[in-house]
Formats: sequence, C-alpha cells, structure tokens
Amino acid sequence: MTEEKAAPASGSILVVGGGISGLTTALEAAEVGYEVFLVEKNPYLGGRVAQLNQYFPKLCPPTCGLEINFKRIKDNPRLKVLTQAEVETVDGSPGSYNVAIKVNPRYVNENCTCCGDCADACQSEVDSDYDFGMCKVKGAYLPFEMAFPHRYVIAPEIIGTDDAQRAKDACKYDAVDLTMEAKTLNLNVGSIVWATGWQPYDATKIDNLGFGQHENIITNMMMERLAAPNGPTKGKILRPSDDKEPASVGFVQCAGSRDENYLPYCSYICCMASLKQATYIRERFPDAKIYVFYIDLRTPGYRYEKFYEKIKEDENIFLIKGKVAEVSEDPSSKNITVVAENAVTGEKIHQEVEMAVLATGMQPTAGTDKLPADLKFNEDGFILNDYDAGGMFGAGCAYKPADVVSSNQNATGMALKAIQTLVNR
Repeated sequence: MTEEKAAPASGSILVVGGGISGLTTALEAAEVGYEVFLVEKNPYLGGRVAQLNQYFPKLCPPTCGLEINFKRIKDNPRLKVLTQAEVETVDGSPGSYNVAIKVNPRYVNENCTCCGDCADACQSEVDSDYDFGMCKVKGAYLPFEMAFPHRYVIAPEIIGTDDAQRAKDACKYDAVDLTMEAKTLNLNVGSIVWATGWQPYDATKIDNLGFGQHENIITNMMMERLAAPNGPTKGKILRPSDDKEPASVGFVQCAGSRDENYLPYCSYICCMASLKQATYIRERFPDAKIYVFYIDLRTPGYRYEKFYEKIKEDENIFLIKGKVAEVSEDPSSKNITVVAENAVTGEKIHQEVEMAVLATGMQPTAGTDKLPADLKFNEDGFILNDYDAGGMFGAGCAYKPADVVSSNQNATGMALKAIQTLVNR
C-alpha cells in the first residue's frame, strides 16, 4: 500500500476584501501553508460585521469573532495584509496572475501607539462613514476601538491644512507622516478570491418610503450603529429628530428588495435582522410597541425558526403581513405614519409610530463597483463562479446574499478552490 502525500504548499493566493468572508478565506489558506495577500480598501479589517451591534446565531458582539481572527492574522507570517488598498488591474490566467494594487496613504506609520494625541490636537471633523454619517469624527481618528491594524488614520480631507500639521506636531512617536503618497505594488499570484462583500441598497432611491425626506426614518444598518456601544449614541436607541426614546417603532421589510424596480431578489438576512433589532428595542424599552410589516417572514433553519417563535410570543410585537405602500410625517410631532393593507384581513392600516426602520436589501459591491478582472456576473451583480476554469472565485456576499455563518462556510470552500488551482496547475 502506497502512502499518498499532500502536494507541497506553493504559489500565492490573493484575497480581495477584508470582511468576514475575506478573513476566513485568507486564514484558512494561510494556515495550511500558503502565502496569502489580503487586500482591503478600508483602513481596517472586519467589513460589515465590524459595524454590527450583535450577529446571529448567538447574538454576540462582533468583537467576539473578529478578535480571534485578528490574533490568527498576527500569528501567521504567511498572511500579509494591505489596507487602504484596491486592485487596479489583473492580467494572466489561472496559476499565474499579474496584479497591480494601489495602496493609498494612511499618513500614520507603524510607530503609532494609539495614544490619541493626534486626535486631541485636531480641531476639524469629518463625517463618519463607519456610522453612516450619523456623527462626525476628528480629522485624525481610530476607526473603532479594536480596529486592525490598530493604528490611527489621518483623513485625506485635512491633508494640507493646519489641522494636519497640528496632528503631526502632537505626536511624540513620529508616527504621523504627511509626506506619504499612494504607491502601486505588483504581485504574481496563482489564484484570486473576490470577497468584496455588500452594501446597503440606497434607500433614497425608494420613492414611497421617505428616507432622506423624514428625519425619523432610518435604515437597518443605521439601527445597528445606534444600538452598538461604540456607535454615535453609545448604544442608546434615540430617534434622530429630537433624541427621544421611541415608544413605538415600525419595521418595513423588503425595503427595495423583491421589487423589479429596485432589487428583484430576496436578500436573505433582512427578516432576521429586523427580528433581532426588535430585541434591541425590547431590552431598552420594555413597554415600546413594535410593528413589523412584511411580505413573507423568512427564517431559514431551525435556530432562526426558534428565534421567530419566541418573538411571536411577545405581546408588544405585532407582525403584520402587508407590503407598505407609503409613509408620511406629522410636521408637529415628527411621528411617522406607515400605510399598508393587511393581506390576511384586507384591512387598510394607518399605523403611527415614533420611528421607522427600513430593512434595506443587500446589494453586492461588485454589482456597482466594477471589478478589474474577467469575471462573470448574474443579472443582479453577484459573481458567477466557473469552477471548471478555476483561478478566480467569488466568496461570501459577493457570490450570493448570506448571513455570517453561511458566508464563513462558503469562504472556507473558496479557500479550497483557490488552493486546488495552485495544486492542479
């Protein structure tokens, strides 16, 4: 009997996107011996998960999973991380791709100790993309408490101003380098995994739901940031118009999803996200009334179905089967009236709430920001994987709408596909 040995680790893998899918793909490949380059356009890793208050199935904070992954990255010399970086060009074929990567300046080097003196010295503020513009941050900032790399960033908006110089002068460690410039790196890799993630559908495009017109209508991702301890309100769920604790909240499901005018598909996670967010409100305001307007409530899997059953037992949560037709605002109270027809009773409902949350759909980033590679996409912008050709693969929410658990499972599979490309060439 002959003993078969695994092929030696050879060749490199490029993973584009540092969210939960990209982290999983990169770590799985690196930990079995392959050299991996992980490229992320933001100044930190973690993607959408890092913006959440809690995620399923355990309702734990994102730090719970990200902290372990960040430690695994630090402990693995085969994994090289490039933040504030974007792929510019891809040439070649499976087994040998030449990739040009643009790395944008952070204006802060490895000397940074996160002391915060640069931020204290800054006088100007910029909009926080991390908090969806609901607050501002200093021109020198740490993206969030456990950001990886754990290093401050100087916002490009303040470069060339007195504020940038103040930040530099305040640094005792010579960590602020205002002379940094963008640079291009050229890599040769054998396979590429595109884990470019998703973005919330632009709710301002949904004409009848009032986002951007009425202050007390927010999106589901904005709700996550309001509920998060490191969010703009330090975890207090307050309605935007007057910082009042809402006594009633309406959730509008399929906001832009399952609609030929916007996103024609189901985004998979929106129902569970709203039910989860209902628990945020119940924990803080036990007497608050919660109204969930839905087409169908989709709770895939035993755990999710159990969660749904528990939610239904709450006498202050009202589940209404009916697609929302319109919303309006009372100019004096700033309350929102949600109008829908109850598909079970036929009754037309005009429900007034103090705040409304739109469960906006999951749109693949690759569907709106064209990737510089020869990839195939379906009509909705998700990457179609050609496993016979090999070489390049979409993972996680670049491949299909998914929750964190499903994204991790898919990312592990794509790490194996990337490795197979190297072994078979």
